[in-house]
Amino acid sequence: MLRGNSACPGCQANLALRHVLRACGADTILILTPGCSAACQGIYPDTCINVPVLNTAFAAGASTAIGVAASTDSNVVVYAGDGATADIGLASLSFALEYNTDFLYICYDNEAYGNTGAQRSGTTPYGARTTTTPGGKRQHKKDIDSIVCAHQIPYMATAAAAYPDDLYRKVKKALSYKGSKFIHVLTPCPTLWGFPQEKSAYIGKLAIKTGAWVLYEKDSGKISISLWSKNILDKYLPLEDYLKAQSRFSGISDKDILELKRNMNESVKRLVQE
Repeated sequence: MLRGNSACPGCQANLALRHVLRACGADTILILTPGCSAACQGIYPDTCINVPVLNTAFAAGASTAIGVAASTDSNVVVYAGDGATADIGLASLSFALEYNTDFLYICYDNEAYGNTGAQRSGTTPYGARTTTTPGGKRQHKKDIDSIVCAHQIPYMATAAAAYPDDLYRKVKKALSYKGSKFIHVLTPCPTLWGFPQEKSAYIGKLAIKTGAWVLYEKDSGKISISLWSKNILDKYLPLEDYLKAQSRFSGISDKDILELKRNMNESVKRLVQE
C-alpha cells in the first residue's frame, strides 16, 4: 500500500489490509467488494494499492475469485467486509469454499455496514446500537466462522488488526496451502463504534483481553487457540470494560450484558473442547 488512501483516521480495516498485502507480496491480485476498503483506495489514477485490483459487486467477491484463480498462479485474495461476507455474499462464498477454490478470503469485520450509514449486519453484536437497531440489536452475532469451517477447507483463522504480527503470520501460513483459506479479522471502527480515533488499537486489544474476540486457527481440521488468547483464557478482564469504551453500547442493560457474557462463555468453551 502507498500513500493516498481516503480512510478515516484510526481505520483498522486499512491497517489490516496493509499487513495482509505485506504478507502476500507483489504477486497478488486483490478483489474488493463495495464497502470501506473499496472507498479507501483513493482517486484513480493515484490509488494507494500497488497490486492489481478488481472491484466487483457486493455479492460477487468469492465468485469473481473462482474465475481469477482458474486463470492465474498469483495469490488471489478477496478482502471484503462483514456485510459482503456474512450477509449479501454468503451464497457465493459458500460455493467457492465448497468448490475448494484456490484463494484466500479475508473478512474485515467492523460489525456493521460502515460505508452506507452504520446499519446492523449479521455480525453486529447483541445489544449494539446501529442506525437500524437504535434500541440495541436483539440477535447474537452470526457465527460465520463455524459456517466456513463446515465446508472443511484446509485453513481458517481469526485475527485482529491490533495484533499485526499474528495477522501477518496467519496470512503467510494460509498462503502455504492449496485450496480455500479464510481469515476473519476484527477491525474496530471509531465512527461506527463510537470511540476516539487514537484508541483504535486499544479497543482491538481490549476485545481480546475481555474475551469478546478469540484468536484461533483451524489448521487441517485441528483447532488451536492463538497465544494472545490462550494465555488469558482463565483471566479475562471484565467485559464491561470493553462495552463502556464504545458509545454503541451506551445504555445497555445489565440483563443484556449477562446475555452477552453467557454467549461469549459458551463460544469459548466450545472452542476449547474442540
